Amino acid sequence: MCGIVGYIGKKEAFPILIKGLRRLEYRGYDSAGVALINDNGDLNVCKTKGKVDNLVEFCSDKDTTGCVGIAHTRWATHGEPSSVNAHPHYSESKNLAIIHNGIIENYADLKEKLLAKGVHFQSDTDTEVLVQLVEYIMKRKELDLLTAVQVALYQVIGAYAIAIIDKRDPNQIIAARKQSPLVVGIGDGEFFLASDASPIVEYTDRVAYLEDGNIAVLRLGEELKVVDVLDRKLHLDVQTVDLNLGQLEKGGYPHFMLKEIFEQPDCLTNCMRGRVNVDMDNVVLSSVIDYKQQLLAAKRFIIVACGTSWHAGLIGKQIIENYCRIPVEVEYASEFRYRNPVINPDDVVIAISQSGETADTLAAVKLAKDHGAFIYGICNAIGSSIPRATHTGCYIHVGPEIGVASTKAFTGQVTVLTMLALALAKEKGTIRHERYMEVVRELHTIPEKMRKVLKQNSRIADLSRTFTYARNFLYLGRGYSYPVALEGALKLKEISYIHAEGYPAAEMKHGPIALIDSDMPVVVIATRNAMYEKVLSNIQEVKARKGKVIAIVTEGDDTISRIADEVIELPCTIECLEPLLATIPLQILAYHIAVCKGLDVDQPRNLAKSVTVE
Repeated sequence: MCGIVGYIGKKEAFPILIKGLRRLEYRGYDSAGVALINDNGDLNVCKTKGKVDNLVEFCSDKDTTGCVGIAHTRWATHGEPSSVNAHPHYSESKNLAIIHNGIIENYADLKEKLLAKGVHFQSDTDTEVLVQLVEYIMKRKELDLLTAVQVALYQVIGAYAIAIIDKRDPNQIIAARKQSPLVVGIGDGEFFLASDASPIVEYTDRVAYLEDGNIAVLRLGEELKVVDVLDRKLHLDVQTVDLNLGQLEKGGYPHFMLKEIFEQPDCLTNCMRGRVNVDMDNVVLSSVIDYKQQLLAAKRFIIVACGTSWHAGLIGKQIIENYCRIPVEVEYASEFRYRNPVINPDDVVIAISQSGETADTLAAVKLAKDHGAFIYGICNAIGSSIPRATHTGCYIHVGPEIGVASTKAFTGQVTVLTMLALALAKEKGTIRHERYMEVVRELHTIPEKMRKVLKQNSRIADLSRTFTYARNFLYLGRGYSYPVALEGALKLKEISYIHAEGYPAAEMKHGPIALIDSDMPVVVIATRNAMYEKVLSNIQEVKARKGKVIAIVTEGDDTISRIADEVIELPCTIECLEPLLATIPLQILAYHIAVCKGLDVDQPRNLAKSVTVE
């Protein structure tokens, strides 16, 4: 979850590293640091608790010169957030410095052995154990840095992406990865290193994504070299990335989250481009064309995901079962991987992850592959680990999502799941042609209907001020709207720190109704569909107990509007597509409540965007 940046070349490294850290700060912001080798051969480490801005201020009177350096923004795992536990970490001699993303599972055993050898430690982190181990091996066996790293990593159990520099050899950076992402950018006489491509694309469009077990040697004046722990030379594909720098900036919005909420109409248009044809009467997915036999032969679909992606999977389950008549299970990847699940060769496992690096989802993919299942990935980050580990899949193409609380990735995932269900249903013959045409054509109209919903931003902002006092929220929905209620509650929890729960509306009577009083805001997704009368009854039950109801209704509704305290209207659409519209006002509501409370919307406490550790 931490962010790694590195540079070696002819330019001053510090500005490049700081800009890179800012672009990776969504991955963690408990502390930040930088290590630089200057022209005199000094290795200077500067680090501090807090965000990158704190680091910049801390470095204002420090020596930040040098053309080689590594930098890190941390999400704490081992050791509390502090300047001491911040990365980079020196070795005992201060000849080496290391940055690390991941968890060294056997760090305690390694540390105990090093302490017995007389090695002294400064921090509580597992990362320092690794740099001390590398230095101990270098001294004990008189090895160069690369060989010592290979020997050390052979002893390590866990996940890692690391970069390490040695002031005695300032012309190289050694980097390695296992189950944590790492990308090398190849420039003109220079190399860049990062957790993803966003800090690199400003300088070069040529990148190489390291695979598990890769150790990369970035040496000035030489080509990129990649080996494994046994020193076998490996081939690495160099790819061209196409990333718009404007997508990495706020573009006039006060926060990335608000920008990304407002980007959703264009994002879904991009998601559907080339897939929903010009006449709006067909969905074409190359993954379904190329792997039709495996997908149509499936006896069961299993969706594995975490967090917001899991909520998208719940919607996908209903759409796939409804139109494809295939049973679908939706599993938390973190539970699925540890409970000895029953997986058959005729299962299709759909892995959903915005980053494509979610540790639990990646592990679930490996488990399912080992059992012979066919794996379908749905991701946003091109070239990430999950797309490389799956048999086929579909990118959502919504562009980089910087705000930690996911918005456009959620609607992109739901859109891809909808297109997948439609394409499969057509091939299976389980959907009437008229219904198929109706859904495809309506799907094409969703971006414009989203724009209509977004026009209510100011009114929702005004409404949100009323509810900043709340300590608890309840979100209710039925059918396709139940996962929307879960997602709405999650958004509020993530960025406003208000406790919120999502429930199937009918389950309210089985316990949660005891919580309802005049201080309890209840958000109800009550669009006019097959469940409308049932949800109306649930609203009346809430009002009878003096609950404050915020209702999400279909445009023109004149029944619920007379009962609810506040009403937000949505354009009419097909029931299975309602989540794409209904989720937007809930995103906006959560955003403005958090803003009214003066909270950091893009970087909420204790969270990070990409969960690459367990």
